Order: sequence, then structure tokens, then C-alpha cells
Amino acid sequence: MTTDTQTPDGPPDAEETPGDPVTPLTEPADGIPAVTTTAEGLAAAVAAIRAGTGPVAADAERASGYRYGQDTYLVQLRRRGSGTWLVDPRELPDLSALSEAAGDAEWVLHAASQDLPGFAEHGLLPTTIFDTELASRLLGLERVGLGAVVAEILGLGLAKEHSAVDWSTRPLPESWLRYAALDVEVLVDLRDELAARLDAAGKTEWAAQEFEHVRTMPPPAPRVDPWRRTSGMHGLRDRRQLAVVRSLWEARDLNARRRDIAPGRILPDRAIVAAARAMPRSVPALTALREFSGRATKRRAPQWQVAIDEALALPDAELPSTRGPRTDAPPPPRAWPDRNPEAAARLEAARATVNAVAEEVTMPVENVVQPSLLRAVCWTPPERLDADHLDEAFAAGGARPWQRALVAEPLARAFAGLAGA
Repeated sequence: MTTDTQTPDGPPDAEETPGDPVTPLTEPADGIPAVTTTAEGLAAAVAAIRAGTGPVAADAERASGYRYGQDTYLVQLRRRGSGTWLVDPRELPDLSALSEAAGDAEWVLHAASQDLPGFAEHGLLPTTIFDTELASRLLGLERVGLGAVVAEILGLGLAKEHSAVDWSTRPLPESWLRYAALDVEVLVDLRDELAARLDAAGKTEWAAQEFEHVRTMPPPAPRVDPWRRTSGMHGLRDRRQLAVVRSLWEARDLNARRRDIAPGRILPDRAIVAAARAMPRSVPALTALREFSGRATKRRAPQWQVAIDEALALPDAELPSTRGPRTDAPPPPRAWPDRNPEAAARLEAARATVNAVAEEVTMPVENVVQPSLLRAVCWTPPERLDADHLDEAFAAGGARPWQRALVAEPLARAFAGLAGA
């Protein structure tokens, strides 16, 4: 399971490890399987999965921070009676036969939203899933990374030292394959224990709704102005500086896509922001910046300067806005008291109410109701602020029935207590 917490400018965040003693998992029960790369090997995997019983434990490895995009470079599957299979989707891009072999069996994944899009690209389409990460959130576990959950629930130590390696490497080292096999080794056992805890907590139906929501989620819409997510640019207020950021970001993205390299490995965000602040007008001026003084960055400095020059030459009418693109989303909450005091009061009451609900059901606030949806309903409320109309508003925003049942009535009471509600 590749972590996606890696940023272009630094290593992935370290996963917290529980303090209780655990039994380390060091070797897969059936040994380290060879990577399946041939049609014959795939046929054997299909036959094994079909002959197995119970849920299918599944995982995927990507090369986040190394390659452009989120392509899948290894698929891990394990089923009782089938053993563990490591499949190379670069050599075998059509894996739909594995889905057909699994039939209607439940697939067990950890943080399924990360793996399902890549699975779909290769024809792996589960009909039902159990997400152990999401189950852990619904149960209120403090740490929900796979290693931490396995340690807390099963008392087993799952090494995570290879979670952020370059999985596009070929051949894959044996130690990486051991890690990949172990990632699915105990997923079904973990699923069974989490399912029992969900049942005891009265959250089985909640979990089922969440799992189906994740399984059927459409791909996210393309982000408007993705260059505006450049890390560190929040301090830039000049439109010409923003144009430099946009131009460098687009030049970097084109270069990264063509070379299949993570953009941050070609030019870090901090270098883009430094150039935008300085707005150099020559290659020597650019390479005089500390962020452009490295050998590789200096070698490509002429192409970066071209991008900067294009931004500097733009007429004022073509400079990007400091406010960003127009959107239907509410403004930042800090602006609400001045722009819409009534909405600000609703949001304050809503946050307090949802926090209380989250504490009562022992789970993170963001799992009770998506914060962006809560803001949207507070900013543009339904015509009437009773429970039925609030339920409709949250349903229109994608909230699941269990979430609406938790928050609609309490929010209606909270809003009724506001002056002018």
C-alpha cells in the first residue's frame, strides 16, 4: 500500500506506532510469491482466486512522488484457499478475469478510495467492499494507518518501511515483495474483528453505506486552476507574480508528463514560489536564486526562464485574478461575519452541534458530515430550517442516510435557537 502523504518537497509523513508490544510479522505464511507477469501466470491466479473462499484481500502499490500520476505498479490479492498473488499490471493491463473469478465476493481494502480508481483502470471492479481504514474511523480509532490498526486490533507488527518507495522499479527487490505480500496477509482477519466491533457499536449499517459510497464514487472532476495549489504561494498577492507561478507550473507539468516523473522531482514548489517573488529577467538572475542553484535545476534554467518571460510579457488583462476562479463554493469562513452574519451564526452553531454529535458517537467530525457540505448548507440554507428540509439539503449534497439521521434534528434545534432563524 503506497502512502499518498508524500509531498514534492519532502519525505512522507511517518506513521505513528502504538506503544503496546506487538508480535512482528516478518514473513508471509506461504512465503514470498513471485510476481505474475505472463498470461500463463495470470490464468493460474484466476483459477486460484476462483477456487478460493470468502473475501478477497486486495491492495495496490503506486509510485507517488516518483512518477507522474497515480498509476498502479503492483496488485496484491489474497483469498482463503487461493494464497497470495502479486500481479504486475504494467505487463498484464487487463485484469478483469480476476474480478470475474472473485464473483460476488467482498473485497477487503485499506483506504479503498486510493486503490479503486487504479483497479478500475485494469478491470478490477469489486461488487462489494469492506474498507478497514474507514471502519477504523467509524469506530473512533485514534490512528487509522494500516500498521497502527493491525497493531491495535490484532497485536501484530506490520513493517511500513517500503510504503513510499518507487514501485515502478523493475525488478522489484525481494524485501519489497515481502512487504507487499504482508500487506494483504492479515486484511481478512482485521476485517472480521472490525466487523464484530462495528456490530457491537451499532454501526454496521453505517459502515455498509459508507463502503458502498466509496465503491461507487465517480472520478473527481478536473480541478480548476490546479496551479493554485502550489505549496507556499499563499503569500503572493501580485497578479504578475501569480502569472509566473502559473507559467512555471504549466511548464513543469508538461515536462513531467512527457518524462513520466513526479513534477516535484523536476522543480520543487519552493523554487516556483522563489522565482515568482524575484521575477528574474535573465538566466543568470534566475540561477542566482538559491532554489535554482542545483546542478539539475541550473541545467534546465533556460527553459524555466522562457516560462517566466512569457508571464512577464502578458498584458494586464490576461493576468490571473488574486481571488481565484469563480466557484459555487462559499467564501472562506473568516469572511462570513462581514459578508453574511446570519450564515456565520449558523456555521458557529452547526459546528458546535456536529462536534457534540461526533463526540457522542465516537468518531471524527469529518466522518459525521463532510465539512465542505456543512459550510454549503449554512451559507445557502434551505427555505425552511426544519429537520425535513435540512435532510433534503444534506441528501442533495451527497450525505448518506445514517449521517442525515444523526445531524438533521440536532441542527434544526440549533438553528431554531438563533435569532432570526
